[in-house]
Amino acid sequence: MEPRIGIVVCGFQENRQFVTNPYIQSVRYAKGLPLILPVVRSDHVIEEYIRFCDGFLFCGGGDITPLLFGEEPREGNGSTDITVDLFQIRLMRRVLASQKPVFAICRGMQVLNVACGGSIWQDLSLIPGKILNHMQQSASRGEVSHRIRIEPGSLLKQYAGSCLYVNSFHHQAVNTLGRGVSVSARAQDGTIEAVEISSHPFAIGVQWHPECMYRTSLEMRALFHEFIAHSLINSGQAGHNTL
Repeated sequence: MEPRIGIVVCGFQENRQFVTNPYIQSVRYAKGLPLILPVVRSDHVIEEYIRFCDGFLFCGGGDITPLLFGEEPREGNGSTDITVDLFQIRLMRRVLASQKPVFAICRGMQVLNVACGGSIWQDLSLIPGKILNHMQQSASRGEVSHRIRIEPGSLLKQYAGSCLYVNSFHHQAVNTLGRGVSVSARAQDGTIEAVEISSHPFAIGVQWHPECMYRTSLEMRALFHEFIAHSLINSGQAGHNTL
């Protein structure tokens, strides 16, 4: 039985909800069954999402409304959609409470941190010191941009090693950590590049875009395969034959 992976929509384009194709492809290549989860305002539907899916993939997207992590908007903050923000934060909290696997990418990692009570740098220019350019300009989103160092003892190190070359498409980053959230990787400038929740079976957030590097990077494939493998275990526990 292939585990059912709920891919949370990135947001709205005009009146359309969307997910970019590499997320779907990466889940499928890793032997998961991709299912798109649209934005809803129903607690009942969110509970059905939790019941039905074996794992959850939170994707990239726009900025999070600063008021949701206790700040007023500052220079550099980009476009936001509070409807999407509230839905994703509510869903993330329910996913984490369910102990089902969650893989959170770019904005998804920031949603994970905010859902746990943490905050976000609204723009990298607000971070003291010399910061790398984390918004690469390359012909392909699959090209590498900079190195990251993975923390010893982290789950991420087990799956991806101690040093990675990653792509980079973000102007925000995790600031204060949420409850139970720990740093598992940093860029050379100190910017947080990955987080995890050690008390959870599989709750990992990465700031880069592994779905765009799936075909070219063994480590990125390993991350998706670990996510799917944990979801498969959960699938066996759920017993789909009862549905």
